Amino acid sequence: MAGCPSRCRDGLVKLIQSIQRLLTGTLAKDKGEDELEMTMVSHRPEGLQQLEAQTNFSRQELQILYRGFKNECPSGVVNEDTFKHIYAQFFPHGDASTYAHYLFNAFDTTNNGSIKFEDFVMGLSTLLRGTLRDKLEWTFHLYDINRDGYINREEMTEIVRAIYDMMGKYTYPALKGDVPQQHVDAFFQKMDKNKDGVVTLEEFIVACQE
Repeated sequence: MAGCPSRCRDGLVKLIQSIQRLLTGTLAKDKGEDELEMTMVSHRPEGLQQLEAQTNFSRQELQILYRGFKNECPSGVVNEDTFKHIYAQFFPHGDASTYAHYLFNAFDTTNNGSIKFEDFVMGLSTLLRGTLRDKLEWTFHLYDINRDGYINREEMTEIVRAIYDMMGKYTYPALKGDVPQQHVDAFFQKMDKNKDGVVTLEEFIVACQE
């Protein structure tokens, strides 16, 4: 994307890889310096105090995440092509583009074709530190491709195929062509309690908790 060249993509890869170190408290950053840097990008997030109230991250953790997000991508936003490039580096033997597309949409809660720092950190907060229900709701919305409040067989099939494409041809043991459909059938057998052909959020949560 314009304003986010290859050094941006490399920087965001480093950001993702640093998340575990962040959670162990091994990264540190001066508060004043971070706030000064926030004035130098074209998209500035909401105040860190507000994000601290909305997420499960401390102010220091948000400062560290913000520095990593903006240092290599001065525009302050990530588009889908950049996100796909980042994700592909973690699955060199497969095609992660389709799954990355669905994952990008799950982070892009405003449907505007880009992920801002706020979008990124809110999703990250849910996935890393949310309650079990929070995580299950986020996952449900990832699978609910058309966002109609239900998961149907077509949506689940697309997700499962995207996962197998991402895993790649070097998966051992080798995957047979009908394996994705078998997984979809097993999913609906367990999740679709009333057998109406779709899975609701509550059905999904109950089945996962069981």
